[in-house]
Formats: sequence, structure tokens, C-alpha cells
Amino acid sequence: MQEKGVRTMGYVTTKDGVEIFYKDWGPKDAQPIHFHHGWPLSSDDWDTQMLFFLEKGYRVIAHDRRGHGRSAQVSEGHDMDHYAADANAVVEHLDLRNAVHIGHSTGGGQVARYVAKYGEPQGRVAKAVLVSAVPPLMLKTDANPEGTPIEVFDGLRSALAANRAQFFLDLASGPFYGFNRPGAKISEGVIRNWWRQGMMGSAKAHYEGIKAFSETDQTGDLKAITVPTLVLQGDDDQIVPYKAAALLQAKLLKNATLKIYEGYPHGMLTTHADVINPDILAFIKS
Repeated sequence: MQEKGVRTMGYVTTKDGVEIFYKDWGPKDAQPIHFHHGWPLSSDDWDTQMLFFLEKGYRVIAHDRRGHGRSAQVSEGHDMDHYAADANAVVEHLDLRNAVHIGHSTGGGQVARYVAKYGEPQGRVAKAVLVSAVPPLMLKTDANPEGTPIEVFDGLRSALAANRAQFFLDLASGPFYGFNRPGAKISEGVIRNWWRQGMMGSAKAHYEGIKAFSETDQTGDLKAITVPTLVLQGDDDQIVPYKAAALLQAKLLKNATLKIYEGYPHGMLTTHADVINPDILAFIKS
């Protein structure tokens, strides 16, 4: 039962004056699990996981990245360093310890930077989980031949600037969840919920966030992480190529467990929550 007078959601103000919205559900003495959402969504993208782990007795926390969801639509700071610092502001505000940090897509980059720069040095992190995550580097370079060409990201920026609402609808109803695959079980509710979350946020934050998730080299972050880390990705991820992501993450991390799901899409935490949630639970308990 929720303690009387305890806030289950609220805002924390960062050192540079940005209001970050967060949810905090469950027993305050239980092990905390902190969820980090993907681009261009909000903490609502983790609702299924939060309810699942809440029912298992955990304390579950999620926050909206700056410029996303209900957090302040500020002009500046849409980069991985600020994303990680904002996450740390939530952690310190709630004094989370022995926490498990779980990140999807861009949120996986946020987790990697947070754990490497703040969480491990402060001794606050027990484990981490990277789901369809962007590290070490999405952009194709000579040193990263499995990455995605810059022209693809330039195309995302152009589509967003021209008609963000239609672009988000197309992304959610197509490659994000694999709904463009033959025989896919399409959910209109999932598409609408993705679009709803995206349109809550700032166009500027989303535009600049493309550079943050595609061009940030997080090789050093992954190498610095020593806590047990679960790496999950589908081999039919049309957004983040798994050969440039999960496979490299597992090589760079010191204590990684890797699982590749055959045929799963980028948004598998939603489409295959019935499989992903128990797998994450087993890792946390291990």
C-alpha cells in the first residue's frame, strides 16, 4: 500500500534549471528499477514493464527526458551528457541505491553514459539492461562499417522538419514495431500511443536528439561499465542494426549477457513484453 503523503510522481529541477518529470511507484524500501525511454517517446513507453515489476514487488521509476513527454521543452542540452546528468538528478533526488537501470534505444545510450559517469562511481548501480540500444555508435564510419549512413539520419531530420506528425505516424505504423513485415499483427492502439507520446515532446528536442543518438561514440562508456549487464535485441531490428549494436556491446562490456531474439523488431519491449519481461526478471534475480 502506498504510504500516506508520499508522492508517486513529480518534478526534479536539474543544476541547469530544467524540470524533469518522473514517476516513482511501489515500496520505497524495495530494490529500485529505473527505466529510460527511447526517442522521441516518454516514460509512458515503459508502462507494461513498470506494472509487471511493480507486481513482482519492486520499486519502479521512470522519467521523461528533457524536451520529451512532460519534462520542460528547453532549447538546449539535447545531448547524451545532459541526458545522463538529468537521469542522475532523478536518482539523487530519490536517493536510489542498488538500482537496476534499464534503457531502450536512445535510453540505452543514456543508461550507458549514466552508469559509466555517475552510477558506478557513486556506487548506486547493481545491474544494467540495454534493450535494442544505440551504443556504441549508430553512425557508419570506416571504423564502424556495420553502422547506418549519415544520409539516413539526414532523411529523418528532413522528414521531422517537414511534417513531424505524419513522420511519427509512418515510423510507428512501419519499421519501429515491424508492422511493415508480412503477416505482422498490427495494433492500432500501439501506433496511436507511440504517436501520442512523440507529439507531447518538443520538435527541437527531437530534431537535435537524432544527432545525439546517432553520432555519440559510447565505446568508452561501455568499456567503463563493470556491473552485470544484460544486452537484448531482435535480429529484425529495422531501426538499430543489431550487428552494430548488441553484438558490439557484448564485446565491449566487461560483464555482459547477450540474447538475440529471432525476428523481433526494434520495439520488442512492447510487441513481445510477454517474453522480454520474464527474461529481464530472471536476470535481475540471478
